[in-house]
Amino acid sequence: MAPAVPPVGGETEFADMYAAYDNLSAALKKKIEGKRAIHNLDFSRTRRHGEDPMTAEQKAKVPPIAHPIVRMHPETGRKAIFLGDHAQEIEGMDYDEGRALIEEINALITPREAVYTHKWSPRECMVWDNRCTLHRRDSFDPNARRLMHRTQIKADRPRV
Repeated sequence: MAPAVPPVGGETEFADMYAAYDNLSAALKKKIEGKRAIHNLDFSRTRRHGEDPMTAEQKAKVPPIAHPIVRMHPETGRKAIFLGDHAQEIEGMDYDEGRALIEEINALITPREAVYTHKWSPRECMVWDNRCTLHRRDSFDPNARRLMHRTQIKADRPRV
């Protein structure tokens, strides 16, 4: 829910990760099948928002974790990409090679024409499934107020 939104900016962009997987070439699907990316909140925050680094205590609460790049949704059985800005590197790959692959996939899965941008209104609520939807916030004036409440449901482990 959005109790407070800035007058300009602060929108949330959404992309369908089922479609993202379906639209990858067969060769790229084969290349990433079974691979795991290390997701690291500190990496993405430092990279994107270097002016507000995480404290040691914050880092300890959300350590890096490996996730399959291709996940099977436990309810629909469909494959979806699970990547994005938090993905730092790919297990078992040279760092630079893995970074290049992450950047390539991120560009392919978020073409501008396939991204929905939601402009929030005060007190508005939205629900989406993080297992098959990629989302991010765009920039806004740091002096403006943007307050969002988030609820998560603990789900079972992803199937690969």
